[in-house]
Amino acid sequence: MLTVVTATYNRAYTLPRLFESLQKQTKLNFEWVVVDDGSADETESLLKDFQVRASFPMKIVKQKNSGKHVAINSGVSVSSGEWIYFVDSDDALPADAVAVFTDTLIKDAGETTIGYCFRKQNFSGGIIGRPCEGLPTEFTIMTPTAAGNYYQGDLAYIFQRQALIKHPFPVFEGEKFVPELLVWNRVSDEGVIKFFGNKVLYVCEYLEDGYSANFNANLRRNPLGFGCYYSQQISREKTLSRKIKCAVRYAQCRLYHLLGRKGH
Repeated sequence: MLTVVTATYNRAYTLPRLFESLQKQTKLNFEWVVVDDGSADETESLLKDFQVRASFPMKIVKQKNSGKHVAINSGVSVSSGEWIYFVDSDDALPADAVAVFTDTLIKDAGETTIGYCFRKQNFSGGIIGRPCEGLPTEFTIMTPTAAGNYYQGDLAYIFQRQALIKHPFPVFEGEKFVPELLVWNRVSDEGVIKFFGNKVLYVCEYLEDGYSANFNANLRRNPLGFGCYYSQQISREKTLSRKIKCAVRYAQCRLYHLLGRKGH
């Protein structure tokens, strides 16, 4: 079984879109695990209504506001599926997403693959990052770091649950964010990730209050989480310029942490 894991915080106004996209899946052999990260809007009642109407199994986890990374850990821990697909609460899936992944697994039976990755597009139909034209029609094998540099945009990952259990997001007291690539890289150390560069399996939207739009503020608020990521990313990058950039970011994180401690 595939488990779709969604971490949500005050997204009652976007969750119906995601729910309806799951209802429209051509194959319903999946479950939906939603972790409510301490929402103060109508999320709780909305999720209960979804659970009654859902054409698939659905689990709801409620936690105090701790950050998306903690919510992901919580969602993975209660999931029943062998494979975990992370889908944000302001996004959606194409109607064939579960079917395509299921067919991919069948064709790939017997191989020791730890993860699969597909492309994202926005709700207007535009691909996120590098255009699909001219890319290989078959999968390619690379690391999440290499893929991020190559595709130049966010990607949709599906990982083996056991690998995610082995590599949970670290939690730092007083912080609410850790870059996802930290864990995706650690998971990739366990086996092969196959990238389907010309297949869209995710539809996304970047909101003004989202993480992507508030990078600098998140860096200041979460220096330990970002510092953990950048310290390890230095050795994972292949070019000197990218290594230097990560080293500079790590130095920023150390400075913000020190300034934060002095402020207390």
